[in-house]
Amino acid sequence: MNKIINVNLGGYPFTIDEDAYAHLNGYLETIHAHFKKSEGYEEITGDIESRMAELFSDKLKGAKIISLQSVKDVIKVMGTPEDFGAAPIHESIEADSYSTIQKGKTAKRFFRDSEDKILGGVASGMSAYFGIKDPLWLRLGFLIAFISGFGILLYIVLWVLAPETASAADRLAMRGEPININNIAKTVEEEIDGVGERLSNLTHKFDGKKKPRRERVNLGYSYRKGSIS
Repeated sequence: MNKIINVNLGGYPFTIDEDAYAHLNGYLETIHAHFKKSEGYEEITGDIESRMAELFSDKLKGAKIISLQSVKDVIKVMGTPEDFGAAPIHESIEADSYSTIQKGKTAKRFFRDSEDKILGGVASGMSAYFGIKDPLWLRLGFLIAFISGFGILLYIVLWVLAPETASAADRLAMRGEPININNIAKTVEEEIDGVGERLSNLTHKFDGKKKPRRERVNLGYSYRKGSIS
């Protein structure tokens, strides 16, 4: 007979049995220790926990308590510690109790892209959904449709219906990529690098627009009131 524990994971409340909790807690501690020094630590771990909470919600389907097997099944999707370069969980769990990390594409979801938008991110979201590398063509298509009048209504409808990406998991789902620890961490780190690069470019542009500062040149003269020496 196992005890049950109430936990909050990614903002979702769950009831979990004692064995499952011990394994899940060891897994999360490994994740936090691995990403502790990463610049995007809080966002990476927050997105990971939110994604795991979604998987547990889907897996329960009427069940009341998360079991050890459910934890193992979710780890199959997210990836074992060894999959993302961390130390193994300190628990003695059989190696063959995990399947390999999911490598195939997952079902795509249509989002508005919050990272690449001019208005609402509809065109860039559609580009990601349909696998179009450059959203410029869709933007031009919407611009032509705007002129006819119909495009404005279509754009507004898509803007209202499609949610905006709010996490790395959303952006992976938008592109149909597996939502696992490796991809979440990679996405967050790439976004942080991109923000840093944009800020650096902006700083260089701003510095380039500054007027050159006039330097005072000392020619060796010392001035005194009424005389020069």
